Amino acid sequence: MRSVVRRFRSLPIRSRLAMLVAAAVAFGVAAVSVTCWFIVQGKLYDEIDNDLESQKGPLSYTQVQEAINNCGQDPTTTSNYRRQSEYYWQVVKADGTVCALDLSAGTVKVSSSDKDYAKNPDLESVTLRNGTDSDGKSVRVMTMPLVIMNPPTNGGGQSLAQDAAVVVAFPLKGTESTLNELALLLLLVSGIGVVGAGATGLAVARAGLRPVDKLTEAVEEVARTEDLSIRIPVEEDSEDEIARLSRSFNSMTASLANSRELQQQLIADAGHELRTPLTSLRTNVELLARSEETGRAIPPADRKALLASVTAQMTELAALIGDLQTLSRSDAGHQADRLQVVALQETVESALRRARLRGPELTIRADIQPWYVRAEPSALERAIVNILDNAVKFSPPGEAIDVVLKDGELTVRDHGPGIPTEDLPHVFDRFWRSPSARALPGSGLGLSIVARTVQQSGGEVSLTPAQGGGTVATIRLPGAPTPPPEVQ
Repeated sequence: MRSVVRRFRSLPIRSRLAMLVAAAVAFGVAAVSVTCWFIVQGKLYDEIDNDLESQKGPLSYTQVQEAINNCGQDPTTTSNYRRQSEYYWQVVKADGTVCALDLSAGTVKVSSSDKDYAKNPDLESVTLRNGTDSDGKSVRVMTMPLVIMNPPTNGGGQSLAQDAAVVVAFPLKGTESTLNELALLLLLVSGIGVVGAGATGLAVARAGLRPVDKLTEAVEEVARTEDLSIRIPVEEDSEDEIARLSRSFNSMTASLANSRELQQQLIADAGHELRTPLTSLRTNVELLARSEETGRAIPPADRKALLASVTAQMTELAALIGDLQTLSRSDAGHQADRLQVVALQETVESALRRARLRGPELTIRADIQPWYVRAEPSALERAIVNILDNAVKFSPPGEAIDVVLKDGELTVRDHGPGIPTEDLPHVFDRFWRSPSARALPGSGLGLSIVARTVQQSGGEVSLTPAQGGGTVATIRLPGAPTPPPEVQ
């Protein structure tokens, strides 16, 4: 059985659908055919039974005497044995003795029910059954009480014979022939129906799976050519499962194409950003190497400046590579097992300590209230540090930076030059730097990392111009003012 199931599952879907449709139709046709056959059989037998019951009535005294004279005789040995009537008439005694009214008609084999009826005849009812005659042919048998019409010489009237019954039978040859022909016809119709259902099921399966074939071809074409611009045509008003699958495939390829484009853009932007410090670093190293090779010493002040430039460029490269690694980890997906319940107020205070070291000449005013969020601790702290670094970088000496954390909303307000309105839509793009900030150190990835980290924590971040000048950075994170029970 299991091997049959495995073989069935290994077949193509269209073949399985065709077989299932054919099996369902076969079951339905078989049920209808069998039901029809039994209904027709019942109707035919009812007609025969009605005909047999129409034969009920008393027998004449002469008929009974003739039957008694034929008791125990075999009609097949009688010289005048011939079929003259469709009905079998015979008297059956309680001991099973058969007394045929007409030997030419043959006799019916007696059953135990006939003997029982002969012992206890019932004027109100008869019994009906199937049986066979002396030649083994099928007959329909009715057993009824033996009522005798007495002759006038015996006083006339009717009398019920005891320990005897009358058996009347009708041959079933015509009925069985009709039922056999009906069975053959139903079998033929069922076979045609099953074959037609299988063919129809196969045709329907092919038509229904044609979009799946197109989808398969498209997937194979994408795998072969890596062309993510391939799309499957879908009717706009179609809402069936195949249309939804096709739309999902188109959405998937569009997302993959967009992801590939972003990766290529990231590589191109990273290459462009790396080229400048690498070129400068190579130039400075070549100057130092040429000085060593030619023996012409570089003035101490110039040498010190070159070494400082090399150090700064290496620091810039290290920072850029670190930002790229952070961003690539974010692009790879935020794993749920790295999420923890984080006390946001503690993370902000840690970032403030680092910011105060980088801008000792600035005043940082902080109003921090408790707030607990679910995030990756190191990534969240890095994002807040980037926001504070930008505020420190663009704030003039002697100015103040206001940091407020209240009800899950962190705002960092500086008094710097602010961000032009036309630049606000691009501040979170990778490697984007405003013209006024290109002379300052940085990779252009800080705000991109902030946006990605906040989004993965279920929050949102925005930069808006502040009243009176400067910029307000706002981070909103879902959470609660108290830690959950499992960390209390």
